[in-house]
Amino acid sequence: MDDRQQPSQELSKWMRGVRRVVVKIGTGVLTTAGRIDRKVLDGIAADCAALAASGREVVVVSSGAIALGVGALGYPARPKTMDALQACAAAGQGELIRLWQEAFAPHGRVVAQVLLTHSDLADRKRFLNARRALAELARRGAIAVINENDTVSVDEIAFGDNDALSAQVANLVGADLLVMLSVAPALLNGEHRVPVVRPDDASAEGFVRTGTSSGGKGGMVTKVRAGRAAASVGAGAVIAPGRESGVLARVMAGDDVGTFFVPAGERLASRKHWIAHTLRSKGTIIVDDGAARAVLAGKSLLPKGVIDQSGDFEQGEAVDIAHADGSPVARGLSAYSAEELTRIRGKKSAEIESILGYHLGDEVVHADDIALLGA
Repeated sequence: MDDRQQPSQELSKWMRGVRRVVVKIGTGVLTTAGRIDRKVLDGIAADCAALAASGREVVVVSSGAIALGVGALGYPARPKTMDALQACAAAGQGELIRLWQEAFAPHGRVVAQVLLTHSDLADRKRFLNARRALAELARRGAIAVINENDTVSVDEIAFGDNDALSAQVANLVGADLLVMLSVAPALLNGEHRVPVVRPDDASAEGFVRTGTSSGGKGGMVTKVRAGRAAASVGAGAVIAPGRESGVLARVMAGDDVGTFFVPAGERLASRKHWIAHTLRSKGTIIVDDGAARAVLAGKSLLPKGVIDQSGDFEQGEAVDIAHADGSPVARGLSAYSAEELTRIRGKKSAEIESILGYHLGDEVVHADDIALLGA
């Protein structure tokens, strides 16, 4: 392999500086033949407790509630319908948190259950409230076990998988490292492990095989996306073999295990990460080349540079900013609704008030509300 794929010699030193870790465990790691593997769960709890004892903050994102509910409710296999999945989540969530409580009890750690939906984190006030609650749990030495609130989640508010949720949690708590424990040993290029994925290396997505593990919703494609998202906010991310005993300690020691996503050189501010990776776009604003260059240079988007748009968005909602060929430039919060933008696009900022009868700012999207999608 070339130098771009070799693990950094500074990795073990970098790991020593990690103070806050999010550990995501997939259903396939926790279950064997549809049942929770207590040996695996207890081992992961022991590893997480050891990290906490070393002075690091640890947050767990755990799958498994639906798998437990499938058995509890007597389904022969994981159901397909939303109502049945929600019922399984309701039946299994209590059992899942009980198992984690039992696993952490010998290590003197209190477990706190936290259930989130996408809408919880898409709302900035609720995002900050969740951040404060998790910070207080960490100060009290508790282990937060987070899962998607599948019982109430529907397509509009669901993360879709706990890989995506774990990347959002990494941003939520300001984690230095996201560890995704998987049934796969790493990202593979054919039969060969990919040790390192760097921010400027676009080849990783080409190695992904489609499909999911039995009992879960995720797959390698969602792990790569989550790794990229975590790296963009300045956190390292690792895909590691979750059923391998002691693997978390090996990751923290900087051993060459799994696949490491190198953090972006320039840390993306939490709010920018929230815009780029948490919010869902309500529309697209097409801009000319000059406006695209200005946005990429860190400037605001003015109405004069807008040439077209799509979607029915309101003031303050997230929109994608794109080139005329549809290729993405950024995501941002629109100061004007779609109806208002239709009237002022292509015009000078000085003309806004005469056209609309009011003025919400010279910018369609302010620079402070723009996150570059390639960042």
